[in-house]
Amino acid sequence: MGFQIPVLNQQDSDGFFEVAESVFGQLYNETLVHQLVTRHLAAARAGTKAQKTRSDVSGGGAKPWRQKGTGRARSGSTRSPIWRTGGVAFAARPRSYDQKLNKKMFRTGIRSILSELLRQNRLLVSSDIVPSTAKTKELISKLKGIEGKRILIVVDVVEENLALASRNIPYVEIIEAINLSPVLLVAADKVIATPDALKRIEEHLA
Repeated sequence: MGFQIPVLNQQDSDGFFEVAESVFGQLYNETLVHQLVTRHLAAARAGTKAQKTRSDVSGGGAKPWRQKGTGRARSGSTRSPIWRTGGVAFAARPRSYDQKLNKKMFRTGIRSILSELLRQNRLLVSSDIVPSTAKTKELISKLKGIEGKRILIVVDVVEENLALASRNIPYVEIIEAINLSPVLLVAADKVIATPDALKRIEEHLA
């Protein structure tokens, strides 16, 4: 038993494409989806910020002045954080922002997102969304009538014509089925997938 997704061509509706209930018929798990999106955004952070502590700043080996008798506060190094040329008290260090998430949770979360897209009629199928040329005009004509400020096109393999035709359209993103991004799926107003891409998704998430 499966679900029917309307298939679009360049003119209008052209039948339905059946997908597996095990992938596209899951309940929406908001907590898990939030965890997926948070993990994906965190993993994109570089984590390369670095500052110098007092031990990293050169110099400062000699005591600036004697301990007593000068009338000034005692000081042991010119590289102390309270000095203008000193180090940073709580210096940032390079770190990784990756969050642990096992494969089972990831696949369950992606299935949850895809199922919700289908319920909200935001998931469509098109067998001829890939343009025959690298012309942006041709791809725009194929997207005519599809409402949405953000459109995600999911294909089995990104062809050169599609990559070239879409790069000048700011509201269109292209992604391969094997590399589905929870952030792009959640943010898209409409997700257009090819039949081959849906089959690959089912093989990967089943």
